[in-house]
Order: sequence, then structure tokens, then C-alpha cells
Amino acid sequence: MAETIAFITGANKGIGREISRQLATKGVLVLMGARDTERGVKAVEELRAQNLPAEFVQIDVTSQPSVDKAAEEIGRLYGRLDILVNNAGIALDWFPVSELTVDVFRKTFETNVFGAFRVTSALVPLLKKSKHGRIVNISSGLGSLTLKTDPNSPLAVRDMLFAYSASKAALNMMTVHFGNELKSFGIKVNSANPGFTATDMNQNRGVRTVEQGAATPVRLALLPDDGPTAGVFSDDGPQPW
Repeated sequence: MAETIAFITGANKGIGREISRQLATKGVLVLMGARDTERGVKAVEELRAQNLPAEFVQIDVTSQPSVDKAAEEIGRLYGRLDILVNNAGIALDWFPVSELTVDVFRKTFETNVFGAFRVTSALVPLLKKSKHGRIVNISSGLGSLTLKTDPNSPLAVRDMLFAYSASKAALNMMTVHFGNELKSFGIKVNSANPGFTATDMNQNRGVRTVEQGAATPVRLALLPDDGPTAGVFSDDGPQPW
């Protein structure tokens, strides 16, 4: 059995795929979670072609039965989990809040918040069996109330992505609560702000590469035992809530 086992949701492309690759290069067995089996298997095969340890786990974070099945499979095959990266996410509201519908708002939270909560809750029992459990929630600077209300911040002038921003703020609060609760088990829970990274989510308009965007999540996934917990971090260090 691998010394360290990681499960990454939304791992078939973008930042999730790059987090998987970077962890695998460090000898971590990466379980690459994806909703689409064909795309997920292809992503795994691409890492294996580089002699990197990877396996595919089918998961739809918006479906409780799918999440439960994935957790059962990981438990049956490996008996524990060392790292969980809640990366799966969507950004649908590229328009002002006055144009947002309840359906789009709900759909955003279903993936970005409830999905991450489902997966975390289902896998906490396996993380408790690890000696160095780590949970990384992929957040965003747009989820920071401080940055959104700072007139000197470039994020303050954005007049779109309310649903996405609100979902990341909620995800950060989830980080705090799980971080505080799981501290006594040696499990560290942190949010990672990868920055404006070029991915399909933003039609590749981001200014950072996926290699750069994955750096902080990977660092948080491999934190030493004296590392921080219940915080949000970027490449520059701790970020404001």
C-alpha cells in the first residue's frame, strides 16, 4: 500500500488534474475523482504514461449515492485516506447579481458547497485512520469579504459572480468548522486560493498557469504536523476572510 493516499475531486482537468500530477510526482498515490468516467480514465492513463501512481474513482459530488459509493470503494480498497482535496467546482454567473436566478444560485451551491460537504462528511472516517490527515478546499479570493469590500482591492469592483463568490465564502466557513472539530484527530483543514488561473471555468482567461494554481493546494496537502489549520492561504501566505 502507498505511504500516502490522496483523493482529488474534479481531477480530470484544470487545477484538479495538475494537483494530482504534482502530488503523484512526490510519490503520493492519487485517486482521481471525476463525474465523467471516460474523461477520468483518460486523465489517469496520462499520468500512468509518465510512470506516476494514479487510479480512477467515479464520483458526482452532487449525488449522495455516488459520494457514498466512492467512499465505500476507497475504504474497501485502501482502508484509509491521507489527503482530500475538494476541487470540483463551477462558476456559472458571469453577469450582475440582478440577473441571477434562484436556479443558477442553487446549482452553484449544490456543487461548490453541498458537494464539498458531502464528500468531506463521507470521508472523514477514513481520514481519521490516517496519521497525518489533510483536507484542502479549493477556494478563491472572491470568497473573501475583506477583499470584496476593500476599495483598493481589484476584487472589489467585480460586478459579477455573486453566486460563485458566496459559495466560496461558505466553503471557507466550512473550513473553519471542520478544522476546529478535527484538530484533535491531527487532521488539518485549510482553504487554498489558487489565484486567477486559466481553466475551462473562466474560458482560459486567467493570468496564472495551472502549475502555479496547484502550488498552494499541494503545499497545504503536504503540510507538516506543526503546520496551520482552519485558515485560507495563497502563494503569498495567509489570506483575509
